[in-house]
Amino acid sequence: MAEIEMAGIMRAGAYSPNHIGNDAAIFNATAEQLRKRGYVVNIYSEEQFNAGEIKEDVVLNMCREQASIAKLQRMEDAGKLIINSGYGIENCTRERMTRILLGNGIPYPDSLIVNTDEVIKPLLKKSGFKSCWIKRGDFHAMHKEDVSYVRHPEEAQEVLQEYFLRGIKRAVINVHLTGDLVKFYGVKGSPFFFWFYPFDEGHSKYGHEAINGKSRGIKFDVKEMKNICQRAAEELNVVIYGGDCIVSPEGEMRIIDFNDWPSFAPCRNEAAPHIAKSVISLIKEH
Repeated sequence: MAEIEMAGIMRAGAYSPNHIGNDAAIFNATAEQLRKRGYVVNIYSEEQFNAGEIKEDVVLNMCREQASIAKLQRMEDAGKLIINSGYGIENCTRERMTRILLGNGIPYPDSLIVNTDEVIKPLLKKSGFKSCWIKRGDFHAMHKEDVSYVRHPEEAQEVLQEYFLRGIKRAVINVHLTGDLVKFYGVKGSPFFFWFYPFDEGHSKYGHEAINGKSRGIKFDVKEMKNICQRAAEELNVVIYGGDCIVSPEGEMRIIDFNDWPSFAPCRNEAAPHIAKSVISLIKEH
């Protein structure tokens, strides 16, 4: 078999808040798995990718820069195999994700999508929203302040005004769900699926896990959780994914966040071979 070359594009550090080492580790572990199977993986930084042309026809990437995403989409349109798809990465930005998941019947919190210069207190009260989460709608979270927990409509109005002053034009407001916070990792079309309680394990990016607090161990159907996540991955056009969901006291599951290629930090060694096998399968299909 002739050697197949692929480009491996690392995520820029600004888009790995508090997880630069973990993001690099899973990417390098996956590249090593592919090399063991006879593939050539040429590693580039996201900055190098944006500064020059990539000759490889297969691009494995963790990109998050808006310029990178646009470039990946152009390459995909030209016939190159892009994993994760640039369109899938864009779909994981908050407003698009909210519209896609709700529009396709994926369990997700009741939500409002607003302009940050709106007066929202009457809307929140009419919708029955009390405690809720305000999240920047235009892009992935880069700072702790891009996701804010608020306890009442007056506080929500203040936070939205801060978003407006920061230049963020759109926001998603999710109603706060009570229950156990569960973090998950998966690979679309693969048997691999891993979940855990992030607060209990001290796993955090911004500390928001403390709002739901220590898990109560509410029973839920893991097979159904994986099915929900696989459906979300399909609709969002993402192969390598992770995120968070809330399990209600009744065992109902709703996704509250879904990310393209997260860190897989607690299950990196288990995940890397499955990611590599999925990439090889996509290459053969392509």
